[in-house]
Amino acid sequence: MTNILGISSFYHDSAACLVKDGEIISAAQEERFTRKKHDPEFPAHAIRSCLELAGLEPKDLEVVAFYDKPFIKFERLLFTYLTYAPMGIQSFLQAMPLWLKRKLWIKSLLEEEMKDCRGKIIFPEHHYSHAASCFYPSPFEQAAFLTMDGVGEWTTTSYGIGRGRDLQILAEIKFPHSLGLLYSAFTYFCGFRVNSGEYKLMGLAPYGEPKYVDRIKRELIDIKDDGSFRLNLKYFNYMVGLTMTNKKFAALFNGPPRKPEQQITDREMDLARSVQAVTEEIMLKLANTAHKKTGMKNLCLAGGVALNCVGNGRLLREGPFQQLWTQPAAGDAGGALGAALYAWHRYLGRPREPMEERDRQKASLIGPAFSDPEIEAALKKFSAPSTRLSEDDLIKRSAQLIAEGKVLGWFQGKMEFGPRALGSRSILADARNREMQKIMNLKIKYRESFRPFAPSVILEDTPEYFEIGAESPYMLLTAYVQPEKRNPVRAQDKYLKGLDQLKVERSAVPAITHIDYSARLQTVKEQDNPKYYRLIREFKRLTGCPMIINTSFNIRGEPIVCAPEDAYQCFMRTEMDFLAIGNYLLDKKNQPPWPEPKDSWQSNFPLD
Repeated sequence: MTNILGISSFYHDSAACLVKDGEIISAAQEERFTRKKHDPEFPAHAIRSCLELAGLEPKDLEVVAFYDKPFIKFERLLFTYLTYAPMGIQSFLQAMPLWLKRKLWIKSLLEEEMKDCRGKIIFPEHHYSHAASCFYPSPFEQAAFLTMDGVGEWTTTSYGIGRGRDLQILAEIKFPHSLGLLYSAFTYFCGFRVNSGEYKLMGLAPYGEPKYVDRIKRELIDIKDDGSFRLNLKYFNYMVGLTMTNKKFAALFNGPPRKPEQQITDREMDLARSVQAVTEEIMLKLANTAHKKTGMKNLCLAGGVALNCVGNGRLLREGPFQQLWTQPAAGDAGGALGAALYAWHRYLGRPREPMEERDRQKASLIGPAFSDPEIEAALKKFSAPSTRLSEDDLIKRSAQLIAEGKVLGWFQGKMEFGPRALGSRSILADARNREMQKIMNLKIKYRESFRPFAPSVILEDTPEYFEIGAESPYMLLTAYVQPEKRNPVRAQDKYLKGLDQLKVERSAVPAITHIDYSARLQTVKEQDNPKYYRLIREFKRLTGCPMIINTSFNIRGEPIVCAPEDAYQCFMRTEMDFLAIGNYLLDKKNQPPWPEPKDSWQSNFPLD
């Protein structure tokens, strides 16, 4: 047996992944254990979890693969600061101590943290880790790949080709020219947090008009026909500053950045729509170039930009490739998985076995799980009344509760790897309920009212409701609701603008239908997640509707829950009605009073 540990750390969303003889055994993000969202620190807890799930110790590891090359990344930082000196001295003084103390010495840190490990430590390049993360788990024996993110060592965008165990990058775009950083600049300017608010910007885009597209393309970015691009750096501050944009950027868009507590205006909606349109244009052009240069019929995606499910949806509908496969943890967390697979196939030269499943990622349900005795022990800590049911009765009762308009916490089986809840750490509700989007945003998630929710739909029933010719198991594609399921637009609704458009009931499943009639959907197969599939099937038996709302089991500002204790606390801190945890069902009305006043924690997470 050859055991390989992949690690990503020290930039954003640290993670660990264990691969045994080329098979993905487990993977988890550090944030789930420390409860610090996007925790960038060394993933000691995630490593421990992966090893424990496999019954291994550090001494059992043959290879440890870190997802990038720290010395080259440091070279890029130092070169950038020297190039722009004396500007950026504040950022330089803030960054250098941590680099000189910890980030440069990853090998020593790994040896210190895992004292008994005798395995070889290797350092794949950042974008090779991304490429490996999307190609090797994919169902394709050969495919093109496209990686797009903020920045690795120097590379920000790359495309190439994968065949069997071989992986080759054919072209790259280098820092400071970055599609990910362009999108993050607009995220910052619109008042959202960089590296977490990009989802919000994408969700806000349909409310606006693309009125700034020409200005962006004229002033900020020069896009070539092949999808390559160059940014006009005079408008950006990320090279040396502590902010993403500068005063020239603000002057270009008629005023300073929106502050997080300020009301969202037409300007922010129009900026979101405009940069989303520019991003999609670049994605399509890059995909066309990758197709021409590789001759492949399938495409694999990774890097933070690959989490842009709206852009992915357009690639599927309008792009030259027959099929897409996107790494579910497409950001830095997925680099840990990619580094481990890179070590197996490239460093050790081991072959890629023929496919037996749809892909090799096991529905991305590769995190820790908890037994009923462990769940019962956790509930006893809180003196939490519960009813233990058989699996059949739990599914029937849960489906009935959702059909009755209740909001249900769903904590089952192995935790998902990646930013999306896929039916193991989820909050569920009825997609037919027109009030449910507002209820869940404001009373469950405590977040902005415009944020859309995703449906989980039985795979075989998907064509009845959505215009899509592919599976979407990882919630990384958007599709349009079928015309016959849409509601006619009333005369009084035709002229609504901005967030007023939320008032319109747009389809037979209004809670998951965005204002442009799209939805970010998850297709569910029985072999991927049997218990979750059976729940949706039972809901369909009761209501005729083969889908439910699926949103991540967390509140604003916190990671998705990992352990039973996390689930119970989130359940009690929100206005969820019931919690199905393992085979236990909890009714909120029967729980003891929660000792922590809502205002004491909810105010810690501003709407940014």
